[in-house]
Order: sequence, then structure tokens, then C-alpha cells
Amino acid sequence: MDPTAVDQIRLNFSSVGLTAINAVIGLMMFGVALDIKLEDFSRILRSPKAPAIGLMAQFILLPAVTFALTMVMGPLPSIALGMILVAACPGGNLSNLLCYLAGGNVAVSITMTAISTVVAIIMTPLNLMVWGSLNPNTAPILREVSLSPVDVFVTVFVILGIPLGLGLLVAKWKPNLVDKVRKPFKIITVIVFVAVICGALAANFQTFLEVIGLVMIVVLIHNGLALGTGYVAARVAGLLPRDRRAVAIEVGIQNSALGLVLVFNFFDGLGGMAIIVAWWGVWHIVAGLSLALFWSRRPIKLTGQEFPS
Repeated sequence: MDPTAVDQIRLNFSSVGLTAINAVIGLMMFGVALDIKLEDFSRILRSPKAPAIGLMAQFILLPAVTFALTMVMGPLPSIALGMILVAACPGGNLSNLLCYLAGGNVAVSITMTAISTVVAIIMTPLNLMVWGSLNPNTAPILREVSLSPVDVFVTVFVILGIPLGLGLLVAKWKPNLVDKVRKPFKIITVIVFVAVICGALAANFQTFLEVIGLVMIVVLIHNGLALGTGYVAARVAGLLPRDRRAVAIEVGIQNSALGLVLVFNFFDGLGGMAIIVAWWGVWHIVAGLSLALFWSRRPIKLTGQEFPS
């Protein structure tokens, strides 16, 4: 397949499928919120260094590094914008589990997940607009679709903010019920989400196979840089080893599900963007799990100075 043809691809996605994925993402965010206590938000005030460094790496360093990578590698415009979109998304909902497996500081991971989900309501559309506009190859795509930051803000708020708020309230008001449904609810929503995505991509499977080779190496390098950006930022800031692991995983595991929603809502399923985001969703699980298992074999001796649980 001619590589330049990727930018002309528009993946098919029905209105019913789009509504379904929006609903499932909302349910997944609701499930994430069931694991978060309101007290988690106050932790950053008591011991702010680790989550603050992590959030800076997530929303400032990673988008900047991604922009630089798109300029150096010079991928096709839709692929470059897909990379910027992924970097603009908050941490993924698997990061807490991977952090636990890696022997990282789960309290830092949970706090970053909670705060980044809220901050993403502003920072995701802002980073997408800023870095996408600065790249001369991706800026025409943003102009072509007349992307409105307000529209993106509203979409992200509906998908992330409202379910998160409802989940926090339910967790506070019905803790006994939440303890019973938390695990099965998260498992069911993940299964449903995978089913919806598979069904949506089934009609485009041949196209996906034809172009996946164009994005595999790009995603591998990009995800490696994301994990590395988090770890290096934490190390330079003098964070403890368990905190470094937590920050690296939080920065390297992005909410690609949100990215897919934005691709289909605002970019009409633009091929390069959709394929980058979809493959990232697969690869970051493989890479994150591999890194977690690697670190799990290298336990860290606790010092008593870790971020409080």
C-alpha cells in the first residue's frame, strides 16, 4: 500500500458504534472513580512532589517530546497528529494495576490517575491544539476540521468529568455496595469495551492489516519515550525508586480509549490517527506489562519515606 494513501483513509464507524464507545468510556471512568477516594486528592497537598513531577511529565514534557519526535521522524500528517493526540490524553486506567505489579508506589499512581483525569478536561484539548498547530504538517488538519477547543472540552468533560464525579459520589455514599461491585464492574466494562472496538474495526480489518506496518515502529519508539520521559523526570527530580516506577508507568500508559473517541468525534475516523491510537492501545499494554514484570523481579527495599498510603 502506498504510505501516502493512509492520510486519505477514513475508517468506518457508525453513529450507533460511536454512541456505544462513548457510553463504555463513561462507564470505564465511573469504574476508575470507584477505586478513588476523595482523600486521594488531598494527598497531593500533604506530599506533593512525586505526583506533581509526574503530572508535569504527563502534560508538559510528554507532549513537548512527542512534538519533537514528530518533527525529527517526519511521519505522515495524520500519523503525527495521532501521536500528539495520544500524548495529550491522561493516564490509562490500567496504570494502577501495572504499578502494583511493578512494585511501584501505588498511592502515587492512584493520585496521578485521579488528578490527571480531572486536569485532562483542560489540558487534553489545550495540548492537542497547541502542539498540533505548531507542527506545520499537522496544522492544516486542525484547520480543515475547524477544531474548536470548546467542543473538545465539552466532549472530554462529558466522557471523563461527569462519570468521575458520579463514581466518587457513589463510592462515598455506598461504600459497601462499591466493595461488592468494584471488581466485576471493571472487568465487565473492559470486556464490553474490547468487544465494541473489535466490532467497530471489523469492517476495516483489511485496511488495518495493510497499514499497521507503517505505525508499529512509530508507536514502539513513542511509547518507549513516554515511559522514559516519566522515569527520567522522576530521577532528575530526586524521587525515590518506587516513585520513579509509578511516574514512569503513569506517563507511559495513556488513555487511548479517549483518544479513539476524539478521533471519531472530531476527525471523522482519519486513518493515520485512528490506527496510531488503536495500535497504541494494544502496544502500551504489552510494553507496560513487560516493564512491570521486569521490575517485579527487582524489588525495592522500603525506606519509610514513601508517599503515604
